Amino acid sequence: MNTPFICQPNSRPGPRRRLRTAAGTLAVVAVAFSGAGAAESTNNPQGTKLMYPATSRGKQVDDYHGTQIADPYRWLEEPDSDETKAWVAAQNRVTFSFLEAIPQRAAIRERLTKLWNYERFTTPLQKGGRYFYQRNDGLQNQAVLYVADSLNGPPRELLDPNTLSKDGTVALAGWRVSDDGKLLAYGLAAAGSDWREWRVRDVATGHDLSDELKWIKFSDVSWTPDGRGFYYSRYDEPKPDETFTGTNYFQKLFFHRLGDPQSADRLTYERPDQKEWGFDGDVTEDGRYLVIQIWRGTERKNQVFYRDLLTPDSKVVELLAGFDAQFHCIGNDGPVFWFHTDWQAPLHRVIAIDVTQPERTNWKIVIPEAADNLEGVGIVGERFFASYLHNATAVVKVFDLVGQHERDVQLPGLGTAGGFGGRRDDRETFYSFTSFTAPGTIFRYDVNTGESTVFRQPDVAFNPDDFETRPVFY
Repeated sequence: MNTPFICQPNSRPGPRRRLRTAAGTLAVVAVAFSGAGAAESTNNPQGTKLMYPATSRGKQVDDYHGTQIADPYRWLEEPDSDETKAWVAAQNRVTFSFLEAIPQRAAIRERLTKLWNYERFTTPLQKGGRYFYQRNDGLQNQAVLYVADSLNGPPRELLDPNTLSKDGTVALAGWRVSDDGKLLAYGLAAAGSDWREWRVRDVATGHDLSDELKWIKFSDVSWTPDGRGFYYSRYDEPKPDETFTGTNYFQKLFFHRLGDPQSADRLTYERPDQKEWGFDGDVTEDGRYLVIQIWRGTERKNQVFYRDLLTPDSKVVELLAGFDAQFHCIGNDGPVFWFHTDWQAPLHRVIAIDVTQPERTNWKIVIPEAADNLEGVGIVGERFFASYLHNATAVVKVFDLVGQHERDVQLPGLGTAGGFGGRRDDRETFYSFTSFTAPGTIFRYDVNTGESTVFRQPDVAFNPDDFETRPVFY
């Protein structure tokens, strides 16, 4: 069964006629573009014939087990060669001579720019009474990180990644706030590299501390509850000529104490016998355990180990070994860990594992597998927030910690919802909602009453209420 979504104007007078006209213009231009690309030569809007530059054929022939395969355009796989650059320039001259002659092009560009130029927000994160969120004022290359001392207090710019480099090639690639809301750890990526450099900023002053961590790849950071440091994973420093070309193996999990040089970081876990294993260390909310999620390449299945941080010289315990399913630790209640998993449940469910009785015969199902895929689960205000995908739209259900269904979150319509993060003692959470006609709107959700209120809503250059979205099944 297919589930298309029909987006069309409502049958009301008013602005819809102008919007339909703009859509019709776009459709005409799309036909013109497809006609230009479908033939080797065609006429431009002024009636003259377009002549595409000739592409030379090389003599490259590959031998695949005795079969000769010609590859005459192999030379184009060298994007920085003079020949390829000349070919691209010649093609562009033909393309833009066609595009620039379209009379409606300037009007279309102006209209699309106006439609895309609206402010966007991420869901707020509350730490230590402060609220952190990102905002893009419209056409900024990167969203700016803000902090406010209360929910409705004036926001203050904390980090603007657009100013990190003159050419705009340094990006904010992750950030984590300490539990007391006083410190920000943030990762930077340069020129699209997977390598990250992590630094620490004082939230009150906006100034960076001395901490600088390098050679981090495929890793987040996780603060300890006291804010004295965090766990992260890194590789050994590569050879100078292999920084961006070498293969990275033997990732290691470290603890960084605030103020120490990286050379003093404590090695927490490594596996010299498993070169492809990677580690994500996450401190539980109560600060008792370090949960180590172990991944291998792009495989979806993972392992989960843990270490008791309150027991001196404790060893890492292999709780879930074998890479036989996908397990994501949601949280814990003392020695009982909750996992979102596809173990014996292709559409996912929530199970509880008591680490004092870890045998699989003792595992308990908390939220059973349903007819819809359980895409994600979070714990806020002593409740599970379970996000399902039902007929290509979001459904969010609220359960208590023993798995009893309390209610569904009343979303604004058919669309996509994300967020629902927080802590067990929080009484509020936030989520974003977007649909085919409504831009991303941020809602505050009262965990006790189940009421949603708008926190941030962008102002766009059209009226979303002039359109409706409905699913059609066939």
